[in-house]
Amino acid sequence: MIVGILKEIKTAEHRVCMTPAGVEVMRQNGHQVLVEHDAGAGSGFANEGYIKAGAEIINSPEEIYSRADMVMHVKEPQPSEYPLIRENQIVFTYLHLAAEQKLTEALVEAKSINIAYETIQKADGSLPLLTPMSEVAGRMAAQEGAKYLELHQGGSGVLLGGVPGVAPGNVVVIGGGIVGINAARMACGLGAKVYLLDTNLDRLRYLSEVMPSNCIPLMSNPPTIRELLRSADLVIGAVLIPGAKAPKLLTRDMLGVMKPGSVIVDVAIDQGGCFETSKPTTHTEPTYIVDGIVHYCVANMPGAVAKTSTMALTNATLPYAVQLANLGWKKACQDNPEITPGVNVAEGKITYRGVAEAFDMEYTDIKTLI
Repeated sequence: MIVGILKEIKTAEHRVCMTPAGVEVMRQNGHQVLVEHDAGAGSGFANEGYIKAGAEIINSPEEIYSRADMVMHVKEPQPSEYPLIRENQIVFTYLHLAAEQKLTEALVEAKSINIAYETIQKADGSLPLLTPMSEVAGRMAAQEGAKYLELHQGGSGVLLGGVPGVAPGNVVVIGGGIVGINAARMACGLGAKVYLLDTNLDRLRYLSEVMPSNCIPLMSNPPTIRELLRSADLVIGAVLIPGAKAPKLLTRDMLGVMKPGSVIVDVAIDQGGCFETSKPTTHTEPTYIVDGIVHYCVANMPGAVAKTSTMALTNATLPYAVQLANLGWKKACQDNPEITPGVNVAEGKITYRGVAEAFDMEYTDIKTLI
C-alpha cells in the first residue's frame, strides 16, 4: 500500500502523524511511504530523517492525495483538502465529525473511507488513540489555566499553589476520565485545592483512592457545579461522549456567579465544547473574555508541545496503521474489532451513530459494509 504522511495546515499545528521510526516500520512491512516536505519540521524531525527511514519526500499535498491509498494526518482535513480526497481512499486521522457538519458532508460526497483516531475503541471501552493526546491536553489544561490567571494575561492574579500564609487557588475539573485525572494531578502538583467531578460513582471511588489528599472527588450535578463556581479560580471542562457532541455543563448564566478574572479551559472544544460560551480558539489567539471570565478554548492543545505529542501519538497509532496497510480496511475491521467503531464515514455512508445523530442524518451500520 502507498501511505501518505501529510503536513498539518491547521493554524499553529506543529505535530506530524508519524515519526521516521514509524516510517521504518511501515517500510519493513512492505509499504511505500510518501512524506510531505517539512511535515515533521515542527516536531523536530527533518526531511533527512524520513529519507533515511525509506520515505519519499513529496513537495505538495495534491501529489500525496493523488498517489496514496491511505493518507494520514493529525487533525481533520481542512476545506482546501476536501476536493483532493478520492473515492475509496483511506483517511486516517482525528476527525471529530460530530462538531464538523461541512467536513462530514464532504467526506460523504467523496465516498472515502474515514477512520477516526478518537473512536477506535477497545473491548473495555477505552479509547487507545485518544488517550495519549488526552493525557497531554489534561496536563496542559492545568498549566495553561495557571498561566492565564496571571494579571497581564487577563486573569485575577492568583497563584494556584499559594504561598505560606496565603491560601492556594481553587480548581474545578469537570470529568474524571483521562483528561480530567491528568489535569487534576497537575493542579494538585502545583499545590491547588482541586475538586474533581464525575457522574460515575465507581469512578469516584477509584479517584478517591488514587488522587492526592488535596484532590476532592465529588458527584457532578448542576447544583454542585454552581456552588463550586463561586470560589473557583480555574475551571477545566474534561467531559467526553465518544464520537458525539459534548454536553453543555456550564451555562452563560453560571458565569455570573464566578469571580472576575477566573479562567475556564474547555478541553472538550474539539467535540463542540462543554461550556455554553465556548468557541474554538488557536494557539496564536488562545483566549477571549466573556462576562469577565477568561476563556481558553484551543482546539489542538497538544500541538503546542509537538515533539512530545508526535512521539506519543505515533506510539499509539502505528500498530493500527500497519494493520490497515497490511490488510485493507475491511479485513482489518474483521480481524480487529477495535478498528470497526473507528470507521465514521465509508463509501458515502455515515457509519458512526453519534455523528449521524449530531446532524440528523441517516446512519448505516458498518457491519453491512464489511
